[in-house]
Amino acid sequence: MSHYYINDDKLESKPRLISFTMDGKTISLMSDNGVFSKNELDQGTEILIKSLLPLGLSGDILDLGCGIGTIGLTLAYLLPHVTLTCVDVNTRALALASANASSLNVSTRVRCLQSDVYSGVEGQFNYIVSNPPIRAGKKVTYAMYAGAVEHLVEGGSLIIVIRKAQGAESAKTYLESIFSNVRILEKKKGFWIIQATKAN
Repeated sequence: MSHYYINDDKLESKPRLISFTMDGKTISLMSDNGVFSKNELDQGTEILIKSLLPLGLSGDILDLGCGIGTIGLTLAYLLPHVTLTCVDVNTRALALASANASSLNVSTRVRCLQSDVYSGVEGQFNYIVSNPPIRAGKKVTYAMYAGAVEHLVEGGSLIIVIRKAQGAESAKTYLESIFSNVRILEKKKGFWIIQATKAN
């Protein structure tokens, strides 16, 4: 069975355009079969983006498990002072993210890299943002959380969205074991937005 968090070259391609409004602006992204939330903006992703925008983000952002780029590219489009690295294991999703960066005219501030969690990631970031692939299992998602520590600058934050029914409380507890400062930014419609900050 095919999943969005793997590569499946045999999966039929059916490109489609999804559009949504964020901060008063309409954002349109190309999507396809075999990627996360292929037909519309995922509710958890929407809540995450709306929680991120008031934070005044700047600097280097890593969109970990970026899919078609929904989170990171929306930030890059609305926040002109950020640079973005999009990573995903799914090459179809990455190709779409790259194309979407071009269509939003943010390509000069965006790079897209294939990476199994952090395997292809170098350097450190001010923020790591993610709607983690819960269905891939804790081995994958907890590796995303643990690896964030070395890929964040001092004072940098990992900010994620998790549905309470899919383990938000246990994820927060795990994050508290590796980060000194963990807080819940938002609880809405069953989703938790969790920020874990690396100590200075």
